[in-house]
Amino acid sequence: MKADLYEQNTPAHLWRVLPGSTPPEDVWAASIAEAAHVLPAAARAHGDDMRALLAMTLGEGRFGARHWEPSAAQRVYYAIKPAVPRRLSRMLKRAYGERRAASLELHWPVERRYVRFQFEVVRNLLRHMNRSSLPFVNFWPDGRRYAFVLTHDVETGDGQRFVPAVADLEAALGFRSSFNFVPERYRLDRGLMDELRARGFEVGVHGLRHDGKLFFDRQEFMRQAERINGYIHEFGAAGFRAPLTQRHPEWMQVLDIEYDSSFFDTDPYEPITGGTMSVWPYRLGHFIELPYTLAQDHTLTVILGESTPRLWFTKLDFLREVHGMALLCTHPDYLQSRRTWRIYNEFLRAMSGRTDHYHALPREVARWWRARSEADGLQDLPGGTLGEIVGVDGDMPAIAGAMPAARPNMTA
Repeated sequence: MKADLYEQNTPAHLWRVLPGSTPPEDVWAASIAEAAHVLPAAARAHGDDMRALLAMTLGEGRFGARHWEPSAAQRVYYAIKPAVPRRLSRMLKRAYGERRAASLELHWPVERRYVRFQFEVVRNLLRHMNRSSLPFVNFWPDGRRYAFVLTHDVETGDGQRFVPAVADLEAALGFRSSFNFVPERYRLDRGLMDELRARGFEVGVHGLRHDGKLFFDRQEFMRQAERINGYIHEFGAAGFRAPLTQRHPEWMQVLDIEYDSSFFDTDPYEPITGGTMSVWPYRLGHFIELPYTLAQDHTLTVILGESTPRLWFTKLDFLREVHGMALLCTHPDYLQSRRTWRIYNEFLRAMSGRTDHYHALPREVARWWRARSEADGLQDLPGGTLGEIVGVDGDMPAIAGAMPAARPNMTA
């Protein structure tokens, strides 16, 4: 594992304490070492220095050196998947997900330990520096409480035909989203893509063929990546998501993207399970990673059989509490289901009544996060505001100076 892919994500990079109050490096190191006990034991297998901890958490190194390799069973499954009835495929995924959820060391849908670690670090900073507060650059523009990001993966031609209905619903409620298209699986509707851009939506790339084989072989991936990069440039795309969230952080460095969204904080229902544990964006080599943090629509309705957006709201409460990023991945293919459409509609209508979040396209969130990490101070960051880490009794330090959490009435 290349630990240098993650080294720009230390607590100092996350918190962005303002000049004049910046703790010395030895104080950061001591605070990190004292907070490391909060993390899973496997994340500490190579020590408590921050470089090792980042590789084992954000880099998912705690799952072993072969974590990114498809298993023999997965290779067989994706070889025969075109002949597998959809109902059987759903049953297999449900059984697989339930078994993995029971054995996965990460909690789901809310995994708190990486967040608790980051807050424990600043609690220790305050104690070591004998201070009651520290000024920092708020996580989100204008002091917004958390980020809210909508994304869609368009897997088939049928899904592509339903994209206008999804865009119309979101636009009517004041939202915009990204739509990620599969370049070589169905005939692309270029006019639709132009219309989406003109209406303020974003167009991204979702793999190449969506056949489950993108990461089977490194040389083959490099050949396909060259074609993917061609479509990224052709679409004017800033972002990418790998089909089935099959992923490999080192290989993906060849993609010409500003951001990726193929990773997640915790999810036992994907072919490569696990999770980065992060509810904030982070640097992954040359691009920004935007992990999705809300359960995918297919998981929510088909695998778990939910009939309301209650799990989304449960996670959202946590993300609001810790100033995280609520990023949702849905599919126009599945939103055509009456139940899934009703749940999504209900969720968006409730969210449209909230005013405490930073709603933006994923490319805007990625650019904000990069600018925040590179700014020398508030004067260099349009939209940046002063926050304060305040030491209080309780589970985590408080953040002052951010917009209060608005909690309107909602059905959830």
